[in-house]
Amino acid sequence: MPRPILRWLPSLFLTATLPLLAHAESAQGPAYGPELQGFDYPYTLKHFAFQSQGKSLQMGYMDVPAQGKVNGRSIVLMHGKNFCAATWGDSIKTLSEAGYRVIAADQIGFCTSSKPDYYQYSFQQLATNTQALLKALGIQKAIILGHSTGGMLATRYALQYPDQVERLAMVNPIGLEDWKALGVPYRTVDQWYERELKLNADGIRNYERTTYYGGRWKPEFERWVDMLAGLNKGPGHTQVAWNSALIYDMIFTQPVYYEFKDLKMPTLLLIGTADTTAIGSDIAPPAVKAKLGRYEVLGKQAAQLIPQSTLVEFPHLGHAPQMEEPDRFHEALLNWLNKPTP
Repeated sequence: MPRPILRWLPSLFLTATLPLLAHAESAQGPAYGPELQGFDYPYTLKHFAFQSQGKSLQMGYMDVPAQGKVNGRSIVLMHGKNFCAATWGDSIKTLSEAGYRVIAADQIGFCTSSKPDYYQYSFQQLATNTQALLKALGIQKAIILGHSTGGMLATRYALQYPDQVERLAMVNPIGLEDWKALGVPYRTVDQWYERELKLNADGIRNYERTTYYGGRWKPEFERWVDMLAGLNKGPGHTQVAWNSALIYDMIFTQPVYYEFKDLKMPTLLLIGTADTTAIGSDIAPPAVKAKLGRYEVLGKQAAQLIPQSTLVEFPHLGHAPQMEEPDRFHEALLNWLNKPTP
């Protein structure tokens, strides 16, 4: 249970713009522990214990060895805000069978990892945490693949540890635009917290269907709705909501967009062009909202900013092409990975 710091929060609060239903959450659906206890991961879940900001923390992660023709390369997968390491399941299997060692971790504040009562969240801190994990695993250099908010983290990691990044790949990364600079109003941490306390499965599903998948939905997406809603309705409800609020503030206030020009490694952008994700678009003025989250434009713009970039677009696909059409996605990813480094 969070410390008294939460007592003064207004009693007013997943990707940043989830529309929330006014009626009470249904009692149906699973509830999971504060570190997602009770939810099954596709591979053995391990925990990395470390000290950060005066706290004893742990990161949940999967370390899956290469299968078949081992190529000696490692890939680190970074999840998005409304996602967990588990959502990389199909990609882990494909990459492992292609000869890669695959590490997929839950960042602090997410999923199976610690959710501190207070933590100074920054992409630099999350990158430092991840680097400590990789060092403990004996990985000196890796390919970094980030999805959604994980794309922002992957960018920061590549900027912070350029000599340790063989290649960088991003799947529908958010942060291809600076929302605050474009006129999106600022939400306080207190306001984010209020929103997150009200999170429910119907709101998650409706938001993701509309924003992520262009109005489409597949039955296999329900598992991920249950994952997120179950974490938020479980015994760690306030812990989860508070950390989520801090993380949203990090995402909104710490853009990486202006540093794309400084990336020094080959970089792949995998973009589902039907995606319309944009932090705070639900409270943006209509004229501003109309310009936000246009991935059919943003992907091309980002590719122009990144020196050694390759852009692969998936027309009609949304925010998570690796989950929406995994075969098509993995073919494009492996084709790029198999090309010699320029």
